[in-house]
Amino acid sequence: MKKIILIWVLPLTILGACNKMGSKNGVDSGSYKIYGKLNNQSSGKVYLSELGEKQFVTRDTANVLNDGTFTFEGKVNEPTVYRISISDQNMFMLMLDNKEIQVEADAKDMSKTYAIKGSEEAQLFKELTDKLEKMQASGMQLQKRFEKANESANADSVKVIQETYLTMQQRNVKGIKDFIKQHDKTAVAAFATLNLINPETDLAFADSMASMLNKSQPESQYTKALVKRLEPLKTLAIGKAAPDITLPTPEGKSLSLSSLKGKYVLVDFWASWCGPCRQENPNVVRMYHKYKDKGFEIFGVSLDNSREKWLGAIQKDQLVWPHVSDLKGWESAAAQLYNVQAIPQTLLLDREGKIIARNLRGPELEAKVAELLN
Repeated sequence: MKKIILIWVLPLTILGACNKMGSKNGVDSGSYKIYGKLNNQSSGKVYLSELGEKQFVTRDTANVLNDGTFTFEGKVNEPTVYRISISDQNMFMLMLDNKEIQVEADAKDMSKTYAIKGSEEAQLFKELTDKLEKMQASGMQLQKRFEKANESANADSVKVIQETYLTMQQRNVKGIKDFIKQHDKTAVAAFATLNLINPETDLAFADSMASMLNKSQPESQYTKALVKRLEPLKTLAIGKAAPDITLPTPEGKSLSLSSLKGKYVLVDFWASWCGPCRQENPNVVRMYHKYKDKGFEIFGVSLDNSREKWLGAIQKDQLVWPHVSDLKGWESAAAQLYNVQAIPQTLLLDREGKIIARNLRGPELEAKVAELLN
């Protein structure tokens, strides 16, 4: 369950080739001009909207002429993600800067048919969304295979698919990183690092990109947001000592995380009202019983407000490991200390209390624990 939802809209695209163009029509370098063409549409309106923190905000409207053409002209303070749309569902996104851009799409399905030419930033953003579309398509195919194997209770197939998924995820992350590094001086790189790189698992990469972008794109809203996002995570980086937590147990006694040193400890932020947390609990329970006698422990930190619901979930899900909570929800002292913005959230600590992994779940978590203890 997320406390703050970051909206990332992925346009599905199929058209490619883009060529850099000059400002042959006399567009001033301090403004943008979008020359648009909608096939299969000869009237109506098209909208230009800016991607804000949580939603798109319409900035301009243009009429579609008889031949399907339309134009937008104006000025942006910096390269910014916008969308061109007929409706909320029929749209495509682009990185808009003060350059000339040509776009063309079929009005029946803009996201799957749009092509773009013009500024380097706009073309790079198109290239990025093309990559993401391919990743999304592969993921959907794998999801269908997983559901089919799960329905037939074929454990061997499920395991193979899970392993394939992990490999695919690693390949996708590498592909995104390679793209970002190749274009590390662009606003697209800043946007991609902020929205597509998980700093909790790739803090070193995100931090190195933030340093480079602070030099090449210091005024970019995406660079500034990235730097702000990374700051509290640096104290929780892999290899750092986990800050101590001391909170009440269900019995009302105080228990400290540091008292569990000498074991590998999974710090698990959860809550009774968190659906994904509860769905994951059976797997965690099974893993706990498998490794608890080999030096593995779990330290459950609940973000509940209700003592009754907290204790009820512990009993119902048979969570027999140590638990603590100050029953302050998102305002929990532990949540503040660990900058918890979404749950479930986990940290795996070594025997000395140092962080060795973050947000591992399912097969990844069990594989890591098995590697440490077997």
